[in-house]
Amino acid sequence: MAEAIVAAYDGSAAARRAVDHALALAKARGAPLVVAHVLEWSPYSFLTPEEIAERHKRRSEEITRAQSAVLAPLVAELSGRGIEVETVIRYGHVAETLCEIASEHGAGQIVIGRTGHSTLASRIFGSVAGSLAQMAPVPCTIVP
Repeated sequence: MAEAIVAAYDGSAAARRAVDHALALAKARGAPLVVAHVLEWSPYSFLTPEEIAERHKRRSEEITRAQSAVLAPLVAELSGRGIEVETVIRYGHVAETLCEIASEHGAGQIVIGRTGHSTLASRIFGSVAGSLAQMAPVPCTIVP
């Protein structure tokens, strides 16, 4: 079987174009598609045990919500297209986490949209696409 293709998906139109491109690549290569959704999460080291428990609860709720609201509809739409589709939801720095997912799945390529749901911080400190292009362990395709 061909190396997996990882596609980053955040529900945006740009991310959907990236998934469509990754799907076409995966079909042409007979490769599995891994659709990854990364939730930014900043670790705080000075939390009380109660605050840590509350954050853990919120984190679980966010993962459940992302699975049902973001990834499940996409997977339902992609089913029946003759390609193996797996989903992954993680917390962390988006570019770093996508690199980890690619390595874990033995991916040969990462595909992302040029713009997704972004924050002011990403505009100031750099985009996910820019960071990923510099640090990815495999080739990256940035879909306009």
